[in-house]
Amino acid sequence: MAGMEGQEVYDPQAALTPIEEPQRRRSTLLTVCPFILGNEFCERLAFYGLSTNLIVYLTHVMGEENGFAAIQLNLFEGTCYLTPLLGAWLADSAWGRYKTILIFSGIYLVGMVLLAFSAWAPGLTPGPDESSTPLQSAFLYASLYIVALGTGGIKPNVSAFGADQFDEADPQDRREKTSFFNWFYFFVNSGSLLAVTVIVWVQENVGWALGFAIPAAAMLCAIITFV
Repeated sequence: MAGMEGQEVYDPQAALTPIEEPQRRRSTLLTVCPFILGNEFCERLAFYGLSTNLIVYLTHVMGEENGFAAIQLNLFEGTCYLTPLLGAWLADSAWGRYKTILIFSGIYLVGMVLLAFSAWAPGLTPGPDESSTPLQSAFLYASLYIVALGTGGIKPNVSAFGADQFDEADPQDRREKTSFFNWFYFFVNSGSLLAVTVIVWVQENVGWALGFAIPAAAMLCAIITFV
């Protein structure tokens, strides 16, 4: 017995016990980020589907002069790049990124719905060879600037909110975080490409109301999936 001291005793039962492998955690990129990427895709689809053809809409439908239409486009786009200051401040100081994105996406949707309604309702667009009335112009520009306000809460926060989903202490999340930004810009460019091709074609060949309604519907779907 003394000679067996210090030696391991072979246990056949222990040898047959299966070794449990560590449970693999779910992929953040595949389970969480598609909703964030979808929101950005729809926002870019709506923005470029509106801004790309806005001068044509103002001149051909609303009866505005080319110079005046170009000024309005510049003012609209300039506002879209100023409102992110408000959205970033609210996200960092008051609401957090998720609530800010959700609220401003709702504002964005309201603007797109009003814009589609203004293009569809006969009384909100002038007749052929007529200029828009003050009421028609007011309704249109109110819709546009509601959209400009809405984009202010989305533009500065979506990419940062997506990055927040990844745990830097986890090796898998660190790898997927790099892939997230690649996919993020892929969805940005895909939404923009679809807007300047398909949406513009629909606006000019099918109808402006439908051309504005499609991005509005896409924005609604983005909000539903984001929630």
